[in-house]
Amino acid sequence: MLNGKTVLITGGTGSFGNKFVETILRDYPGVKKIVIYSRGELKQYNMKQKYPQNKFPMLRYLIGDVRDGERLKMACEGVDVIIHAAAIKQVDTAEYNPRECIKTNVNGAVNVIDAAIACGVKDVVALSTDKACAPINLYGATKLTSDKLFIAANNIKGGRDLRFSVVRYGNVMGSRGSVIPFFIKLRDEGATELPITDKRMTRFNISLQEGVDLVMWALKNHLGGELFIPKIPSYKITDVATAIAPNLKQVEVGIRPGEKLHEEMITATDSLSTIDLGKYYAILPSIVFDERTHEDYLKHHNAKFVSQGFYYASNNNEQWDTVETLREKFRQVIPGFEVK
Repeated sequence: MLNGKTVLITGGTGSFGNKFVETILRDYPGVKKIVIYSRGELKQYNMKQKYPQNKFPMLRYLIGDVRDGERLKMACEGVDVIIHAAAIKQVDTAEYNPRECIKTNVNGAVNVIDAAIACGVKDVVALSTDKACAPINLYGATKLTSDKLFIAANNIKGGRDLRFSVVRYGNVMGSRGSVIPFFIKLRDEGATELPITDKRMTRFNISLQEGVDLVMWALKNHLGGELFIPKIPSYKITDVATAIAPNLKQVEVGIRPGEKLHEEMITATDSLSTIDLGKYYAILPSIVFDERTHEDYLKHHNAKFVSQGFYYASNNNEQWDTVETLREKFRQVIPGFEVK
């Protein structure tokens, strides 16, 4: 699928970008070029140490910001595939710096779309978040706007052979901002208790590799316009704390600004245009200006509509991680993890 192609990853030095590059190099050794587009010089330097030029000549590193449309167009010359992972994603950071969040998450999305159309890109997959579903914070609102922009971009591509789609998923184990390394750090520094925002809180749970696998699946199978959602387990925040430090007291400290008690990925209203693909769900575009219909999506994906009124939230999930399954997953994704 990616052999012989040039792939550009915005925000390519982040947690997702690193795992995505690792996966491409493992599964598609014939990839023509992988372009890391990010604004962090230090992170690019660290990535270069991991992938030295003499062994990985297909890797390119470009300093740039998705806010800079002209620079992005330069970077996208000759690119076949764009994976858009760049974002301001901390909820409290976005609340305190709303204009900066909009510049990156909304204006940046517009720039990616414009660059893809201008440069003859074939496939674009944008990463989203469960916080974009019925958002109550600015981060979620900007990502919902970004989602809508990428879906609608399929209607302004003209006659180009170009497809835009979005993937939405929940909390990534061990990634930047995850509560898991935070709890481990507190425990290892000798804390006597762990702060719990609300003991009723639940979240979706996905590994970095599962997130990468979803993007790869979308690239291979999208018609354009779909918003793909994985079927993944939920966990209780109290079980995460117990899995890491069973002997530490858990103290409620209150929900942070802009935070939900439970996360959603499909609302009951979304169910009217949501199809079940087996391993994944997909929300179909509400407006399609070409000759494609919802029946075309059903046939292409060998899918069926979900029942009306269906909704997918972290507290009504059929799949749940337990303390033991969480510990096993932590061992797989966190080097040297142990229970203390």
